[in-house]
Amino acid sequence: MYDVVIIGAGVTGAFVARELSRYEVKALVLERCSDVAMGTTKANSAIVHAGYDAKPGTLKAKLNAEGNRLMERVCGELDVPYRKIGSFVVAFDQEEEKVLGALYERGLTNGVNGLSILSGDEARSLEPGLSKEISKVLYAREAGIVCPYELTLGAMENALENGVELRLEQEVQRIEWNGEAFSIKTQNNSFESRYIINAAGLYADTIAHLAGDASFIITPRKGEYLLFDKSQGTLVNKVVFQAPSSKGKGILVTPTVDGNLLAGPTAEDIEDKEDLATSEAGLRVVLQKAMKSVPSIPSNQVITSFAGLRARPSDDDFIVAPSQVNARFIHAAGIESPGLSSAPAIGEYVIGLLEQNGLTIKPKNHFNPVRKGIPRFHSLSPEEKNELIRREPRFGRIVCRCEKITEGEVVASIHRPCGATTLDGVKRRTRSGMGRCQGGFCSPRILEILSRELEIPIDQITKAGGESRILISRTKQQGRDQL
Repeated sequence: MYDVVIIGAGVTGAFVARELSRYEVKALVLERCSDVAMGTTKANSAIVHAGYDAKPGTLKAKLNAEGNRLMERVCGELDVPYRKIGSFVVAFDQEEEKVLGALYERGLTNGVNGLSILSGDEARSLEPGLSKEISKVLYAREAGIVCPYELTLGAMENALENGVELRLEQEVQRIEWNGEAFSIKTQNNSFESRYIINAAGLYADTIAHLAGDASFIITPRKGEYLLFDKSQGTLVNKVVFQAPSSKGKGILVTPTVDGNLLAGPTAEDIEDKEDLATSEAGLRVVLQKAMKSVPSIPSNQVITSFAGLRARPSDDDFIVAPSQVNARFIHAAGIESPGLSSAPAIGEYVIGLLEQNGLTIKPKNHFNPVRKGIPRFHSLSPEEKNELIRREPRFGRIVCRCEKITEGEVVASIHRPCGATTLDGVKRRTRSGMGRCQGGFCSPRILEILSRELEIPIDQITKAGGESRILISRTKQQGRDQL
């Protein structure tokens, strides 16, 4: 019997788990995938929004502003890279200038600090790469950038270190209420809990239906992105948005915390919650619109493209509230942009909802908010590198040439509270395979390390869980089988 079961291990579920781990509460996270951060969290713009965009009075506005204020402290505690670089929203004509004015007033209402309107020339003095056609800019100094899956891993590892449990590859198939507790059935297990937090992202409406709640629908909104080589990472120093429309914040251009340049996303409502395919037409739109803001973006420096799906709710606001069917079933659903920015505040808000609905909240005396991440070898001083290699020689062997990731980092990523078991799991934890060659050099070596450290045959290692096996058998054996 658990006090609370959280369904979903994206950034929302991870921060709810971390907040719960502060208290004497028995909590469990269930995730249908083979790792955390496998849904919307792993493929988004990685922006910590200042908070001027959300409609005043909404949960989005409240939690975005609070999440932004919490983010720097939280990232410091979790040893997660965070850069407060500020953002621009650019206007090209008088109609778009009116949009900037409205966003400015909305931001003031939402309590956002550091907002100002700049002329095009003032903006270009800060960002010389901006188009000469830009006439005005809304400057939000409180905006920042973070790595979404590192943030999620940090929060989840900290939760596990403080007593929360995590079960992966547990897809919830049935939920029943007996008057005292929920019975939760997955494909191969049963769990009981006094409360449920529905943080299932794109599938939050499916989980709600299992509990008899049909009050909302989640529509996947696909966004396609282009990622550029690190040689282009200083083309802009701030997040550059275009004036927003009814479908979102438009095509942005931004540096990443790891030094790349990112452009996107498109916005297309689709039906398939697993459709992550990119298209020539969509990526062409990304490049063309990005070059409208920053004309010097080089199309020949793209190293990869990808798509993400946002969980678009039927109501235009976050759904963070007890279900009308059962107050012990609490939704943390419809968490589209600015969900990443809001996640720390959503975690705190959900704890308040649990307490309001009868859960006894008693703080732990031994809660530790600090989590130490994997050593980032390439960023250490020569003295620190030598000391690390002296203590663990595997930090002296480079595995990923593009990102300069060592064998020591790969091994550390496997043996953590929420350790990697797949090629993509290592990639998200260390950045191996994220450079210019996109894993062409390091993938075979990482497969060998995974096989060795997990003590399983190399042909059982997958790219991303499930049936995504990379190796089937030895080539000669495969040939004999076919004969």
